[in-house]
Amino acid sequence: MNLPKVIADLVHAQDSFDSIAYTNCFSETAVVYDEGNTHTGKKEIQQWITEANRKYKTTMNPIAYKEKGAASLLTAELSGTFPGSPIVLHYHCEITDGLISSLRITS
Repeated sequence: MNLPKVIADLVHAQDSFDSIAYTNCFSETAVVYDEGNTHTGKKEIQQWITEANRKYKTTMNPIAYKEKGAASLLTAELSGTFPGSPIVLHYHCEITDGLISSLRITS
């Protein structure tokens, strides 16, 4: 599957539990929506992904990718130490200047 560099970098960072590399995929003012919570800016995003990595040890297997302009949708199977693993989630991204400016994760 041919993924844009920033999405491929995000998947690689997730699979290696590298919260700094994961955070570097986002713009300074990016917003992440996950599990009913909003994380704004790189500092909050790094805190969120560091905690999620510690708790769930999640890895991603991309299944599908579509894009339309700045909007993109990554569908991935996630495995980890969470109830119901593995599950399929949808990563709704907006990419601006090669970085993710918005990410909404849905089931």
